Amino acid sequence: MFHAQGTCSVLVVTCGEISEDKRGKDIPEDKLRYPFPELVSSGRLEVQTLTNPSKEEFCKLLESYKPNLVYLQGEQLENDEVGSLAWRDADLSTAESISDIFDATLPTTVYLEVPNGEELAVALQSKGIPYVIYWKDAFSTYAASHFRHALLSVVQSSSTHTWDAFQLAHASFRLYCVQNNHVVRANLDKSSAELGPCILGEHLKISVDPPEADMEEDEEGATGSLPAIKIHDDDVSLRFLVCGQPSTLDAGILEPLEDGLNALLNIEMRGSKLHGKFSAPPPPLQAGTFSRGVVTMRCDISTCSSAHISLLVSGSAQTCFDDQLLENHIKHEVIEMNQLVHALPNNDSNKLPLAEPRKSAAIACGATVFEVSMKVPVWASQVLRQLAPDVSYHSLVALGIASIQGLPVASFEKDDADRLLFFCSSRGKDSKSNDFFVSSPPAWLRPPAPSKKRSRPCQETIPGFRGSQALPNLAASKVEENEKGLGAVNGFSTPLLPARQRLKTAAMRPIPHVRRPKMTPFSGISEVNGHDGSQVVKAHLPPVPPTKLNIVGLTPTTQRKSYSSSSQAKQIISLNPLPLKKHGCGRGPIHSCLEEEFLKDVMQFLLLRGHSRLIPQGGLTEFPDAILNGKRLDLYNLYKEVVTRGGFHVGNGINWKGQIFSKMRNYTMTNRMTGVGNTLKRHYETYLLEYELAHDDVDGECCLLCHRLAWHLILLLQH
Repeated sequence: MFHAQGTCSVLVVTCGEISEDKRGKDIPEDKLRYPFPELVSSGRLEVQTLTNPSKEEFCKLLESYKPNLVYLQGEQLENDEVGSLAWRDADLSTAESISDIFDATLPTTVYLEVPNGEELAVALQSKGIPYVIYWKDAFSTYAASHFRHALLSVVQSSSTHTWDAFQLAHASFRLYCVQNNHVVRANLDKSSAELGPCILGEHLKISVDPPEADMEEDEEGATGSLPAIKIHDDDVSLRFLVCGQPSTLDAGILEPLEDGLNALLNIEMRGSKLHGKFSAPPPPLQAGTFSRGVVTMRCDISTCSSAHISLLVSGSAQTCFDDQLLENHIKHEVIEMNQLVHALPNNDSNKLPLAEPRKSAAIACGATVFEVSMKVPVWASQVLRQLAPDVSYHSLVALGIASIQGLPVASFEKDDADRLLFFCSSRGKDSKSNDFFVSSPPAWLRPPAPSKKRSRPCQETIPGFRGSQALPNLAASKVEENEKGLGAVNGFSTPLLPARQRLKTAAMRPIPHVRRPKMTPFSGISEVNGHDGSQVVKAHLPPVPPTKLNIVGLTPTTQRKSYSSSSQAKQIISLNPLPLKKHGCGRGPIHSCLEEEFLKDVMQFLLLRGHSRLIPQGGLTEFPDAILNGKRLDLYNLYKEVVTRGGFHVGNGINWKGQIFSKMRNYTMTNRMTGVGNTLKRHYETYLLEYELAHDDVDGECCLLCHRLAWHLILLLQH
C-alpha cells in the first residue's frame, strides 16, 4: 500500500446506497446503535467512491486513478448480512466475471467484502494482483464494518504494508467480533482461526545480505564467525486500558492484543530510518562475554510515524559501520526474529485474573475500560508512549487501547467508543454486568506479604491485654456499627461489607510508594489473611497510660530512633532523589546467597538507581572499582556483617574495625591502617546503603550483646 508521496489511494465500489433509517429500523430503543463510519479521505488516505457502476465506468476510473487499494463491497441485505457482488449491468459472483474487470492496471491490494469469496480471491491473484483480502463464509454488516474501519485506520495513520495492516485489523476483529460472538449464527460453531477475513499473498520479508564471515584465528588456532548484530534492551511491564466491558482476561483477549501490538510495532519498525550512530560502551553485565572484533554502537532511529528511539547494538565491524546494512539488520532482528509483546503470566494458576471496570472522562471519552498488563521492550514502550498523544494516529484506537501507562490516547473519539462497546453490550449484559462482584481487592491494593522488619513499639496498647483473643468482640461491634446494606460500585452490586471496607474500585488507582511495614507487637490491629485479599478489621482501642520503668536509658529509645531515621532520610535524598522502591530481585536470602549472585544483583540495582558511574566497563570481574589494603573491596562480607548487626543505621553501635573489617578478605594480621572504620562506612554509603534499604536482609533492631530483637526485651519488661 505504499505511495510515492506517502499516501494510499483507495477506490471504493459499492452496489448501492443504504439509508440510515433502513439500517436502524428494527433496532429497539434500549439497544445500542452501531455508528457506521463514513468512507472519506483523511490523513494518508485518499478515497474515491463509485456507487453501482457499469464495467466501463469502473475500468475507466481504474485506469486514470491508479489506486493502491480497490475495495469491492457486496450488496447490503435486509437481515444485516452482506450479499454477493452485483453491479448495474453485471453479476460478478463468478471467478471469470470478476477477472474481466481488471486488465492492464492492477492495484497492489483488492479487498473483497463478499461471502464465500475464496474462489474469487484465487482468480484475482492468478491475474497478477499481489494481495487479496477476502471472507471465507457469511458475515454480518457490523463485523465487516469493524474490520474495514480497523484496516483503513491503520492505512490512514502510517505508511504501512498490506500484510502488517491486515494482521492488526484481524487482531481487532478477533478481540471484539469473535470474542463477543458477534458473527453470523451459522458460523458460531467454528473456531476463531476459521472465522473472519483471510489474505492471499506472500509474507513480506526484509532481505539482509549476509555479511562475509570475518574469520579470526586465536592463539589456539580455533576459528569462528562474528554475529551480525544483537540488540541489547530490557523488557518492562506496560499497563494498557482497553475499551470494553469487564471480563476474565483469558486467551481470547490477551492473544489478539499481543498480535495486534506486535503488528503495530512491526509497522513502525518496517518504515524506520537510521539517522545516526556513534560508538558506545558495552552493557556492563555482558562486557566479559563479548568476543574479539565485536563493536557496540548507539543508534538513533525514527519510526515511520516519527517516534524517536535509541538502540544499543553490538555486532561485527562490517555490519555496524555500514549504515544501510545496519538498518536492515535492525529491522530484520526486530520484525523477523522476535515476539515483541507478551502478556504477563497469572500467578494464580487456579483463577483467571478479572478485568476491573473503570471510567474516566479523560480516557475513551468516559467509556468503560479495563486494565491489561503486557511485557514489552523498553524501546517499544517509548514508541507507544510517543504515539498516544498524536491525535492523527488511529492504530491504537483500532485495538481499543484508550490509555498507555496512564497516558490517554488522544485520537479516541465518542463514536469509536460507541462502536467498540456495541460488540461488548450483548455478552456483557448476559454474563458480566449484573453478576459482577468485587470479591477481593485488586492486586495493586493488597497489602504486602509479612516479613521481618525493624520494629517500632506501638503507642496504642490495651489495658490487661494478653494476646489477640480480646479483639474479635471489639471488631465485631465495630463492624455492626458500620454495616449499612448493599452498595454499588460503577453500577455493579457489591457484597455486604462495612462502609469502611466497601470497595470503590473505579475510584482507586495504584499509587507508587515505598512499602516498609513495621513490626508492631502491641498494636490493636488484627489482620486475618491480609495478603490474600480478605478483610482487615481494625479495632480502635483506648491507649494505656504510660508505665514508668525504673531502668535508666530505656525511655528515650523511640526518640533516638526517630532522630536516626530522620537523619537517615536526609542521607537517602542526598544519595539519589529518585523514590526508593522495593527491589524485586530473585536472589536468595543473604545468609545463603552466593557472592557472585550478590554482586550481580548489586550491579543491577545500582544501574536501576542511575549510579552507572560505579559500574566499571569490565563488568563483574572489575566490580567494585575500589581498593582497600591492597585488595579489591570485599562488598559481600561487608554487607553481610553489617546487616546481621542491625544495619547501617546502628552507626557507631557497630565496631567497624574490630567486628566488620576482621571478617573481610581485605583484613590482614599485619594491618596497620588507621581510620579504616570511617573508610568502610564511606564505601558502604556509596555502594550498599540504598541497596540495604530496598531489601529485607536486616532482621530487626538487634541487641549487640545477645543479638535479640529490641522489642522482645520491651515485651519482657512489660510482663
